[in-house]
Amino acid sequence: MEQLDEFMSGDTVLGGFSGGTMIVMAGVIAISAIAGFASRRILFPRLMNLISKTERIDGRSLLAPASLGWMIGFLVFTLAIDWLVSNTEPTWDEGSVERLNSYVYAGFVLLMLVAAYRLVDYLDAFIVVEGENLAARRSLASVAESVGRVAVVVTGVFMMAGLAGVNLSGLIAGLGITGLALALAAKDTVANIFGAISILIDQPFNVGDWIIVDGVEGEVVTIALRTTLIRTSADTLVTVPNSNITNSSVENFSQRRFRRIRPSYEFEASSDQESIKSFCSSLLEQVTSDPRSMKKDDSWVRISSVGPSKIIVQTNFYCDSSSKSEREMKEDVALMAKSRASEFGLKFHEPRFRESHTV
Repeated sequence: MEQLDEFMSGDTVLGGFSGGTMIVMAGVIAISAIAGFASRRILFPRLMNLISKTERIDGRSLLAPASLGWMIGFLVFTLAIDWLVSNTEPTWDEGSVERLNSYVYAGFVLLMLVAAYRLVDYLDAFIVVEGENLAARRSLASVAESVGRVAVVVTGVFMMAGLAGVNLSGLIAGLGITGLALALAAKDTVANIFGAISILIDQPFNVGDWIIVDGVEGEVVTIALRTTLIRTSADTLVTVPNSNITNSSVENFSQRRFRRIRPSYEFEASSDQESIKSFCSSLLEQVTSDPRSMKKDDSWVRISSVGPSKIIVQTNFYCDSSSKSEREMKEDVALMAKSRASEFGLKFHEPRFRESHTV
């Protein structure tokens, strides 16, 4: 320590700094820059890879923002200056160094807030993991990001106000006085926030589900504090207030355990009854033997009504909840019915043929 004091002592050379002090300051700046670069490129990425719950996010790309490197560099600089002030007696302009250190510290705080705000978008790295209840965790991450942004902004306002010399006690007291007025003015916003909490607790839907709510049908994109964003089948985005959702019924298609297929077939009234019954039994057996078929005991094919010109056969089948399976099975059932009708000599009802025959 004495050697360092001796090195930084001597006559001033520039701006109140001695030659040795200028060299030490240059070293502090160099160390700060190296610390910032190493933190940004090495330390933070490895830390993220250790604590992140998913391999979908690469720590190196996640923590690449330059603000993180500058933040650590500023922190190292201000800590180094504080250490020099407390443990050495350098030859420098104390007023200038104090002002510089306060500016650097303010820069550190500002960059910390900027980095925190940007990293809020990656909360899903800690919440969302592959496995069970993935949709629920995605919804939680969506709301957590909104809450995180608000928390960072509010914290930033108070921190920057404190650095600027604003009396925080008076500011908090003032907020308390105006809190009631703000609450009354923002009652809809408060209702929407409680709506978001209600959605998270009740979980009528999650991010990625296809729903109908408040007259809007589409896929849930995000669940924020105030609104829920839904992408419709026309690829448009609709913003629905959370309070409207909590006060409306929600139809969630993604929660279906199966899909219902109910085609009907019309045969000529002159068709042989035994042939139609055989058609019903054969079609039911063929469809229920399909591996995509579900709820086989609840599946049926029956004559529903007989009219003067046609006999109507109704069906009821189930397949798994995949829309692709539903489309494919509808097609296959139609082809099965055509094949079975041809096998038993049945003709589908065609009003135009009947009218032309009558004429």
